[in-house]
Amino acid sequence: MKRILDDLLWIKGEDEFIPDSHMYVIGDIKGDDITLVDAGLIGKGSYKMGILERLGVKAHQIRRIIMTHCHLDHIGCLPELKRMIPQMEVWVHELEAVELEAGDERTVYGMELFKTMAQAQFRLKDGIFKIEVHRKLKDGDLLSLGSSNWSVLHLPGHSKGSIGLYEEGSKVLVSGDTLYSDYAIGRFDLYGADSGQLKASLRRLAPMEIHVLLPAHNRPMEVVPQGYVQDVLRQWEAYL
Repeated sequence: MKRILDDLLWIKGEDEFIPDSHMYVIGDIKGDDITLVDAGLIGKGSYKMGILERLGVKAHQIRRIIMTHCHLDHIGCLPELKRMIPQMEVWVHELEAVELEAGDERTVYGMELFKTMAQAQFRLKDGIFKIEVHRKLKDGDLLSLGSSNWSVLHLPGHSKGSIGLYEEGSKVLVSGDTLYSDYAIGRFDLYGADSGQLKASLRRLAPMEIHVLLPAHNRPMEVVPQGYVQDVLRQWEAYL
């Protein structure tokens, strides 16, 4: 666990043979309006909830979880977390929310070969990710989370419903799998992905003032170099 800002914590993903997404925690951990961002891989709920409990956070303080998107390494342990935090609302971009509620798991597994492998590895059955979504997010939504306000940015390309969360005051971007540190971007060969949309999403981010970049994998960048997104786009543009 690392504190990024007073009301923003990073819980590092615990990778195995499949990556486990980081979890970000928004809000005063002594208050009763805590937001989680991304769940993580199957079986990682106890690990992440255990860190929160050691910090003194009780399940009743957690109001919602926001998914940057719904691939398995992000949503895998959501059913586990929901059992531990039954009142927690699930917020997802509307394009993927519709699929989750319909039980369309293509948005979770990305490709049939990976679905077959993951179901065998983790002993998963069809339908485990048919999940009720309490709020269907849209581009431009302004979310009041604790004492901070976050804008929802629809950033398709890695998946159809990928989002970023941007906090204007501190210039923090939670980027999901759209943009990483170390000049990397998310893959664009899965169900719902689109290289042209990913290019457009990076172009959208390029002129924004971003001081802190919080991706779902790799390492957070607490000091983002000026022109970083432009440099990433320049590096990848020919492949998108």
